[in-house]
Amino acid sequence: MNHPFSPHFEPPRFFRNPDLQTVLGSSLRPIRPRPATRERIQTSDGDFLDLDLMGPESSHVVIICHGLEGSAQRAYVQGMARTLLEYRDETVPTIAALNFRGCSGEPNRKPYSYHSGSSDDLREVIAHLSTRFPEISLVGFSLGGNVVLKYLGEMGARGESPIARAVAISVPVDLAGCAERLALPRNRFYMRRFLRMLHEKLSAKEAMFPNEISVSNFHELETFADFDGRYIAPLHGFRDAKDYWEQCSSLPLLSQIRVPTLLINAQDDPFLHPRCFPHEVATVNPHFSLLTPQYGGHVGFFHTPWDRVYWSEQQTAQFLFGRDEE
Repeated sequence: MNHPFSPHFEPPRFFRNPDLQTVLGSSLRPIRPRPATRERIQTSDGDFLDLDLMGPESSHVVIICHGLEGSAQRAYVQGMARTLLEYRDETVPTIAALNFRGCSGEPNRKPYSYHSGSSDDLREVIAHLSTRFPEISLVGFSLGGNVVLKYLGEMGARGESPIARAVAISVPVDLAGCAERLALPRNRFYMRRFLRMLHEKLSAKEAMFPNEISVSNFHELETFADFDGRYIAPLHGFRDAKDYWEQCSSLPLLSQIRVPTLLINAQDDPFLHPRCFPHEVATVNPHFSLLTPQYGGHVGFFHTPWDRVYWSEQQTAQFLFGRDEE
């Protein structure tokens, strides 16, 4: 499956709407989850992380990190896995789709779970897999993309580079700015959907930890400032939502990245603040590349929702494995 590398993405006119790109790719794509082997990692704090391993055992593993309240079963994760596994016969990696804490179908053991800055969990996954895979690459979507970029920046600042290459897609690298964007009236549909999913997850956690989590008056929450301030910050040791956003945004760390990394953010992404298009960093950091197509929405990038390969998957495969010649 060879594709010429093209940084230009231009869907048909009737699929250029950013909300259609954002919604239809996840709701209409006909893709079956690939057979996977579940592997559980016991974390250093007494919790666990579940990996879904797909494809052959090889010397190269690609870790895929999903977005907010996603999982390894989501269409965008499965589509990426399929594209990477079928890209070229001579370059077939193992895929390790990470389920963040509480996202694998089983509640995790702690009151806290995961957030946009959960790079410590990714670090434990990488340490676990590095014992049998000499080459590791990373792919992250949205929240998972911020985790990937934050991890890479932290490793670069320490002078460590255990990763071969990385791609991050539709990433809110500035969490405060994106929380502000999602609070806009035009994004009320998305915000309500996120809060509905989070309420379901927290209701289950309340039953496990009634002294630490309560969903009473949850209906009063309207924005991520409300949610992050009430739940994410106190459960994960941050002072408040602002402190969480400042400490976990990957934007300040992009200049520290020291392995080949590609960020793909669509200009029409309804979730992304203008600060999520770090052109200056891409100019001064030779390890960091940025693609900002005019269209694509949030984790969209399809010409039709029924495409076998999405544009973002094609770009990811070519960046990780090399660009094919015509």
